Amino acid sequence: MTEAPAGPQNGVASAVARSGAPRVVVVGAGVGGLVTALLLASKGLRVQVLEASSKPGGKMRQILAGGQPVDSGPTVLTMRWVFEQIFEEAGSSLAQHLALAPLQVLARHAWGPDPERDRLDLHADRARTVDAIARFSSPAEARRFERFCDESQRVYRSLEGPYIRSSRPSLASMMTGLGPLGLARLAGLGPNSSMWSLLSRRFQDPRLRQLFGRYATYCGASPWAAPATLMLVAQVELQGVWTVSGGMHALALALADLGRRRGVEFEFDTPVNAITVHRGRASGACSADGRHWQADAVVFNGDADALAQGLLGTAVQAAVPARRPTDRSLSALTCSVLARTEGFPLVRHNVFFQDDYASEFKDVFDRGRLPRQGTVYLCAQDRGDDGPAPANRPERLLMLVNAPPNGDRVAADPMEIERCEHTSLALLERCGLTVERQTPSWVRTTPQDFSRLFPGSGGGLYGTATHGWMSLFRRPGSTTRIPGLFLAGGSVHPGPGVPMAALSGSLAANTVMAHLGSISRSHAAAISGGISTPSATTVGTG
Repeated sequence: MTEAPAGPQNGVASAVARSGAPRVVVVGAGVGGLVTALLLASKGLRVQVLEASSKPGGKMRQILAGGQPVDSGPTVLTMRWVFEQIFEEAGSSLAQHLALAPLQVLARHAWGPDPERDRLDLHADRARTVDAIARFSSPAEARRFERFCDESQRVYRSLEGPYIRSSRPSLASMMTGLGPLGLARLAGLGPNSSMWSLLSRRFQDPRLRQLFGRYATYCGASPWAAPATLMLVAQVELQGVWTVSGGMHALALALADLGRRRGVEFEFDTPVNAITVHRGRASGACSADGRHWQADAVVFNGDADALAQGLLGTAVQAAVPARRPTDRSLSALTCSVLARTEGFPLVRHNVFFQDDYASEFKDVFDRGRLPRQGTVYLCAQDRGDDGPAPANRPERLLMLVNAPPNGDRVAADPMEIERCEHTSLALLERCGLTVERQTPSWVRTTPQDFSRLFPGSGGGLYGTATHGWMSLFRRPGSTTRIPGLFLAGGSVHPGPGVPMAALSGSLAANTVMAHLGSISRSHAAAISGGISTPSATTVGTG
């Protein structure tokens, strides 16, 4: 298959290309930065990506466990249309770069060992889920689920335009964009309604409240504090969940590969410790070894709070408001595993619930500790819908438990970590699953590790926690207080998760193009930069 030829398009890009295209430096090769770089290069700009790690992807990373690559960040691909649009805008197609397969079983949930009373599958086919809930709980709860899905669809349709697809909205602009019908739909949820209070009104079975309350954690939030609007995740999943051949990291590699074809230059193993400013405008970036990259615009694809903490230099410290540590989203304790399993019939995505769901979030957010009774997510990466174990060999697993985002303030406690892992494995065994434990094939990542990998985050994996209705407006947008400095990634609008971070990259690219168009119209001269003295702190971004 052949791709459409690369090159500048009409408008700003073609005008600047004739006189020498502007240069953009993207700091961080997470999905947001990769999308920004790809789209800008596709419009004819010169783009340089600087990344601290040895590979692209940021949080969308793989870890070797027992010599096998295990997806150890995001494991679910939803909102496929986002990536189809991005690849199309870059003159290619998603199908040319990735092989995707739809899942029919979205996830398997377990509360105990009984396959009839303690397990529930959510299906891509809504009717099958309705039947499954009727058998698992009651026909009345199945009807409530149908109404919940209808409501979720309406909320999603109301918010997709004025919030998800838009540049960072204000409360006033979103209210205008919603219109009378959208406002009425959101008002029907309750103006200050939490996800948990909504679910308590929609379902009588506490297990279903647990299951759908988990959607709040997709944004790093507690169901007791997250806004009820996060029910829209149900609609996102019903639109389709896909597996990616080669793992989610393959998506990062595909974006980087197409970016190279469009002219993006990548520098890996290059931590950036300063974004330079000249005459009040961002002018480039410096690496830890003193190298400097001059730029007409800089896009930062890391946790936005790294700027406010001064990790990119004092010149850009005021670019965004500082985030309080108490506003951080969930972190995680993860184990990337190559092991044999027995018992429970795993599918691709599996969730195991403890009895006391509320205590998990009190431990994490109020007490700042690993949960005594934590929900366990297990991604069985060699399985699909039918769930057969790989024949005569270990399988690749990612086990995840929610954790407090205090990796920069609290030292890791080995005994607490061991206790959490022991409790998690005991829960799996109570539900009928035994996982073989062998240290060389068991790679652990703690909140302290995530804090080091993603500076400024404290280990929080989703930016600002989506707690309360107004939290939707607390994430920074693509622009900053420093002209020429822009943002992309899961810590900025429209939010965390692979498709949302990708949308942030698209929004950043559009904003950069508008900025450079303004410079072109005003005949602004290119800014020259010099070598800046590196600070003592280096920052890796993703």
